[in-house]
Amino acid sequence: MSFEYAPVTKGLMAGLALTSIAAGIFDIKHYFHLQLVPHISKYHQYWRLGLHNVVFANSSDLFFAELILFQNGIQVERCFGSLKFASYVVVSILLSTILEFLSLLVFHRVGLNQLSSGPLCLVFSILYQYARIIPPVYEFRIFGLALSNKSYIHTLGLQLAVGRLPGSGVTALAGILAGQIYRSELTNLKSYRIGPTVTNFATRFIQPFLGSNRPPRRSNRAFPDASRRGGRRNSSQSNQPVQNDDEVVTTARPSGTNGSRIRATAAAGGTAAVRDWVQDWLDEGTVRRLVSGYRLKTKSPS
Repeated sequence: MSFEYAPVTKGLMAGLALTSIAAGIFDIKHYFHLQLVPHISKYHQYWRLGLHNVVFANSSDLFFAELILFQNGIQVERCFGSLKFASYVVVSILLSTILEFLSLLVFHRVGLNQLSSGPLCLVFSILYQYARIIPPVYEFRIFGLALSNKSYIHTLGLQLAVGRLPGSGVTALAGILAGQIYRSELTNLKSYRIGPTVTNFATRFIQPFLGSNRPPRRSNRAFPDASRRGGRRNSSQSNQPVQNDDEVVTTARPSGTNGSRIRATAAAGGTAAVRDWVQDWLDEGTVRRLVSGYRLKTKSPS
């Protein structure tokens, strides 16, 4: 799988990795920690509600989240389109932040005081969209339990959800609920799109740093190399270079200069074939017979 037609997912994965690694190197992870008491209730640090979605708490959460985004985010973005997927990411983060804050206020009395750092809500929201949109490729059974290829990704999501209970579990539920709200017809959130100014800025200044999103080019040779076809060679020939005089046959369409040369050669060959056919036709005397027959008809009395 490649990042073809998924630049937003590629940028999201790269950005989360860079911010998490940088926060660990400079030892500033405590600024991204979200806790109701005393951060919100006493010191009124409401900026933590949005900032805690930027950095993961540890490397294991970052690793599992990157795997889920690579497997799920690419396919969801290809179904949505990059513009709609980017808009969905913005809406999902805003919804999940509100739901997290409400969860802290409601369940504080039962022991919920802090939530896991990182955009886990966004990860589970994308995981919910993946479960609803993308059909399973294959299914199988283990001890009578019906599973599919999606089961592996759901296992990674379960690991994130139960990693640091109860905060991680509440975050996972908030992400799933944000995905349901986005898909519901009660709100018109699906029609929201990021403005053209932000889109043009990202296309001009951010996308060049991400590199190419094309898949890796595979070999288009129809036959293996001479070193693979030649088999074993004796010791006297081992020091001699192998000369491959066979024509290189490929399975790709000609493009660029090579394609122009091939088309010119084909055109020259076609012209030569037509010229040879005309010469053979003239040698057989067909034209002479036609001309003589025409002269006889014109000289015959009317």
